[in-house]
Amino acid sequence: MWRAAFLLLAAGLSVSLARPHLHPLSNEMVNHINKMNTTWKAGHNFQNVDYSYVRRLCGTMLKGPKLPIMVQYAGDLKLPKQFDSRDQWPNCPTLKEIRDQGSCGSCWAFGAAEAISDRVCIHSAGNVNVEISSEDLLTCCETCGMGCNGGYPSSAWDFWTKQGLVSGGLYNSHIGCRPYTIEPCEHHVNGSRPPCTGEGGETPQCVLKCEPGYTPSYKEDKHYGKTSYNVEADEMQIQSEIYKNGPVEGAFTVYEDFLLYKSGVYQHVSGSAVGGHAIKVLGWGEEDGVPYWLCANSWNTDWGDNGYFKILRGSDHCGIESEIVAGIPK
Repeated sequence: MWRAAFLLLAAGLSVSLARPHLHPLSNEMVNHINKMNTTWKAGHNFQNVDYSYVRRLCGTMLKGPKLPIMVQYAGDLKLPKQFDSRDQWPNCPTLKEIRDQGSCGSCWAFGAAEAISDRVCIHSAGNVNVEISSEDLLTCCETCGMGCNGGYPSSAWDFWTKQGLVSGGLYNSHIGCRPYTIEPCEHHVNGSRPPCTGEGGETPQCVLKCEPGYTPSYKEDKHYGKTSYNVEADEMQIQSEIYKNGPVEGAFTVYEDFLLYKSGVYQHVSGSAVGGHAIKVLGWGEEDGVPYWLCANSWNTDWGDNGYFKILRGSDHCGIESEIVAGIPK
């Protein structure tokens, strides 16, 4: 009896030894992924960075509260094989912007503020160009979660419809009412930004006034949503929503291999779960016959493909199709 148990234990050990746990940011992990010859290429996005910093970036609490589900009537809609919101609405500059959340788990607020900025422009036919403040959303939405320690995308969109959001650009930009106050850090060894550590500070304060010199007033600067909703976890419904109304916010489970994404269509092949992460989904297409969603990340332009990535479309990969949120501006 004990001999059989010992043999089982030995067999289990040999399997786990055959698949060593690779450090998520190591050369070994990069080489391991690239040797698998999958649909994407790995490389170093984070060098000389604390792993605790990377874990902190994934600040979205998945499977949270849901908004009413909007069902698009897509019967008469001929969806193209490729679609990129940046090409569809070229007079909306925020569509091309990659933001940086710094050492804060504020991705839930960034994905929302980015997609809302785009939609304000799209739905005004290019007449209103505004960077919606991720700072205002991060710091003032008490129902959204725990600020830099994570939040719910659906609550962020709900806050926009009920409380409104002011304008605010990137860190130190002095653009808009409340620009982002958390400094970007250096993902790579040689660079001008300070090093990235896991020592993310506290969530900044909710300040109900604009930075000095900015007019109009905080209250007058608010932009509101008319409606906010979840989109059905269905590929065609999500495509129809983006095609008609502009980018959406999505969220998914980040695995260790995603941290090393450089190009191609990401699908999870190695490593364990890091956490939930929210991003902006702005289009779709196919690469070498592999269907993908085109997404903008908020980890600066030195991550991934100049800040963007593609992820497998149509099979709810890593939950990417289950957490889509959107809304229509007032």
